[in-house]
Amino acid sequence: MGQERGRTVEVESLADFDQRVGAGAEVMAGWHLQSVDLRERGPVLRRLDPAGALFLGCGLEPVDEQSLRARGALVFPEVPDAPVRQYRASLYTPGELYDRLAAGYHTTLDARVYGWSKQPPDLDRSLAKALHDHSIDDALHEFAAGRRLVGVMGGHALARGSAPYAAAAHLAHRLAGAGLTVATGGGPGAMEAANLGAYLSARPAGELDAALDLLAVVPGFRPSVHGWARAAFDVLARWPDGVRSLGIPTWHYGHEPPNAFATDIAKYFKNAIREDVLLHLAAAGIVFLPGVAGTVQEIFQDACENYYADRSAVAPMVLVGHRHWTEAVPVWPVLQALGEGRDMGAHLHLVDSLDEAVAVLAVATAHTETM
Repeated sequence: MGQERGRTVEVESLADFDQRVGAGAEVMAGWHLQSVDLRERGPVLRRLDPAGALFLGCGLEPVDEQSLRARGALVFPEVPDAPVRQYRASLYTPGELYDRLAAGYHTTLDARVYGWSKQPPDLDRSLAKALHDHSIDDALHEFAAGRRLVGVMGGHALARGSAPYAAAAHLAHRLAGAGLTVATGGGPGAMEAANLGAYLSARPAGELDAALDLLAVVPGFRPSVHGWARAAFDVLARWPDGVRSLGIPTWHYGHEPPNAFATDIAKYFKNAIREDVLLHLAAAGIVFLPGVAGTVQEIFQDACENYYADRSAVAPMVLVGHRHWTEAVPVWPVLQALGEGRDMGAHLHLVDSLDEAVAVLAVATAHTETM
């Protein structure tokens, strides 16, 4: 650990800082300290050489902040009066976003941040949002490293208790059970169902059915986000320590609360960044369940990436519901036309059953791992 000159070292917790100091570090050049509370480490900071270190939103006593700047460190404070930590080093958890749910959804961090984000724009607020989204981007790529992410996209209006909701949950249950990490847009409906199925993927399908029955009592987040979220947390309490999955929601759609079954939540302010990141990270492929405008947009964003991608980077696109995608919302003929004569053509799949969807992605994953 030592001095570690000449390379970047991310320090994202007080324990990490203490470990490096305890191992004999004296020079902080190249250290990037992110949202670490160092207010009780003043004596330690004063004996280290901070030249070339970067302090991002760290807790510092004023005298230590002045000392660090004078000795060559770059110190970036938080933008004041923002409800988010702009340099956070990790993704959100459901408990963090729903921190005060017992007092009503309007009191939670999620609701407070949305209200703040919709105030008239000013430079401070815009800067805080941009810094926050950059940090979320960094934390998200750390989460994705070493994982095979598979996206599950579908309509936000899908009700708990419905057959399509259960089908989405069982699809994700099987995908996660096959070793893939499920990623969704992090909202309600099909997204919640997929994160639920992934969360319970280490348990028998019968336990997933039991959870679905409990949730069906509160079909949607209208008229009460509180009741909808409370039902989810009751399920989490009954089945703790589930399998990790990813949700990528946005405060741009403040009327859609994040679902509580994604264990790791990358919540952005900018919807365009969020959509691009979600599609880009799902290297194991994306399953598109029946949906309308939002899902169609995601289909063609993914198709555009695959259309121009190098052969090795083309990911499977699996559309579930032959009648839906050929008659109700006929995007399939357009996809076929785009894929003809291109590498993406062999990666387009239209299926009707969960077995078919899982089989397509299992074959694609096995093929990728042997390349």
